[in-house]
Amino acid sequence: MKITFVGAGSVVFTQGLLADLFAFPELGGVHIALHDIDEERLSTAEAAARYIAGELGASPRLTAHLDRREALAGADFVINIVQVGMAEATRTDFDVPASFGVRQTIADTLGVGGIFRALRTFPLLRALGADIAEVCPDAWLLNYTNPMAMNVQYLTEATGLTRVVGLCHSVYWTMRGLAELVDVPFEEVTYRAAGVNHQAWVLEFLRDGENLYPRLDALIEADPELRRRVRVDMYRRLGYYPTETSEHSSEYVPWYLGHESEISRLRVPVGNYLEIVDENIAAYEQTRAALASGAPLEVEGTMEYAPQIIHSMVTGTPRVIYGNVPNRGLIANLPSRGVVEVPCVVDASGVQPTRVGELPPQLAALNRNYLSMNDLVVRAAVEDEPRHIRHAAMADPATAAALTVERIWELCDAMVVAHGDRLQPSLRVVLG
Repeated sequence: MKITFVGAGSVVFTQGLLADLFAFPELGGVHIALHDIDEERLSTAEAAARYIAGELGASPRLTAHLDRREALAGADFVINIVQVGMAEATRTDFDVPASFGVRQTIADTLGVGGIFRALRTFPLLRALGADIAEVCPDAWLLNYTNPMAMNVQYLTEATGLTRVVGLCHSVYWTMRGLAELVDVPFEEVTYRAAGVNHQAWVLEFLRDGENLYPRLDALIEADPELRRRVRVDMYRRLGYYPTETSEHSSEYVPWYLGHESEISRLRVPVGNYLEIVDENIAAYEQTRAALASGAPLEVEGTMEYAPQIIHSMVTGTPRVIYGNVPNRGLIANLPSRGVVEVPCVVDASGVQPTRVGELPPQLAALNRNYLSMNDLVVRAAVEDEPRHIRHAAMADPATAAALTVERIWELCDAMVVAHGDRLQPSLRVVLG
């Protein structure tokens, strides 16, 4: 069996995934093919992989490839963790909108940052899809690259791939956090969530049939500081807890980032992701230095879904994970073309999404806004229509709350110029 990592130079994330994979004895002898276009990062990833395998007693076949098709040839699973443009492009996604007065916290899912992260990623996804179709057509593509929902929609519409699932840890870690908050062992909690990536909702939160939401309500009522979080504020108003952090959640609605009073009341860390970028760079440098000096590395699993999916498909062990897949009726009151996050059963036959039915109407209303913007971004690329970039920004709630329509178009022009050759040629158009 062969597992190919595309973007393996994201060394810290690669390390966590490998630790998860090698923790399964059945996967200790797999072929791990690492690919990156940065030779130094690729070399670091390979050295880290060999170290982790040794620490966990695994004996994989490890290969490193600057050539993507060579890495993909014959793969059974492809894990995509690419970040096109790396830190430089991410800073552009913050700095240019900030110069127009647009505040962002993470800028990787919706908003101006999410739009242009998608548009600079799409050319890579199209090429990746073409390579997979030619050299490993039966492979499952497990995508971690954000913006998740836009990327999965683009992959399914522009490349024709069908074995694609987007993976994110937000549901899992949200439920771990909620279990800890209400003082119930996570192993005793059952839950069901659904929606869209980074804006899904905890529809059921139970222990032995007991609804745990009243416990959460009591804690929130008793703790004023707990109420000073965006996701708690959204929960109190919408009735269902959102599955992503307050930092993320604040960007997908028009109510918070445009108001100084709300930023202060809810302690919203504007520009937060730039600090994370710096931390990731520092973590990479520490890993590289440790490997060069022979110092020990921390080997710690991350409970990510991709290794669990691979293990379930290889061994037939059934699991339920949360995956991002084309809707096609899975959530009845959301657009069929959109990508939704739902429970999926995984076993030897693959990843099988489950039908959720209808979301509560207030939740579906927000998710529809999100998916409408996603659809415009994907259409911009698939239809070579630069105006849809502007239409997407106009439809984005947080951007529309911050700027006039004229300034939205000017901001999009500035972003097109700033990202330049990272975009497909048909979209490198200044419309004025």
